[in-house]
Amino acid sequence: MKRGLIASLVLAVFVCPVARGVDIAKITEVELVQRTQELYDAVGPGNQAPWKMYLADDAMFFDEKGRAMDKPALLEDLQPLPAGYSGTIRVVHPKSRFAANVAVLSYDCDEVETVFGRELHARYHSTDTWLYRNQAWQIVASQTLRYYEDPAVGAVAEAMLNDYVGAYELAPGNVATVTRQGGELYAQRNSGKPYQLLPESPDMFFRAGEEGRRLFHRDASGHVDMMIDRRNNEDLLWKKIR
Repeated sequence: MKRGLIASLVLAVFVCPVARGVDIAKITEVELVQRTQELYDAVGPGNQAPWKMYLADDAMFFDEKGRAMDKPALLEDLQPLPAGYSGTIRVVHPKSRFAANVAVLSYDCDEVETVFGRELHARYHSTDTWLYRNQAWQIVASQTLRYYEDPAVGAVAEAMLNDYVGAYELAPGNVATVTRQGGELYAQRNSGKPYQLLPESPDMFFRAGEEGRRLFHRDASGHVDMMIDRRNNEDLLWKKIR
């Protein structure tokens, strides 16, 4: 009798999660995507109901603008789009990971915003951590990053390109050389690999796939005397030496 009772207790502990005091619930990637899409469908009309349901009271939310918000702040920020504005956000390319009572969903957001008939597009990447507690799956942490997009390539008169050609020094031994190849401009740091400088507007260029700008500064007489490497609103000054 005692041996049978012990065997039953062992079986209950190792087979039944409830016997161990663990409340484990299953959720699938499909369900997470459906709930996440429901959240984004509620953004345009400013519908707070899904966010109140799926966002934990102690959630941490970090958006693409770098803002850190708790649940009350996020709900306050969630307002209907103004008149003349509309938009959609599609959840695409999801990936997920699961552990006991924890699920992580990472995905892209394709946004189309229409402003008085003009379509604007943006892409983001978000990662949400869902936690199962109190018999419910809710988001406890969310972070969104915006994909970098190059600006549109502008036009610069070819006659101006020669103004930028020359050598620019950041510090002794650190020289960037700007050269022209036909109607294109290239920069090369010391003996490194040359890369193209694409025009955004006269005196303002950028490098494909990289944030920041290359600004060519002109002195009082209109001659280029400096190349400014601007990154995140901070400048590196390369003085023209020849």
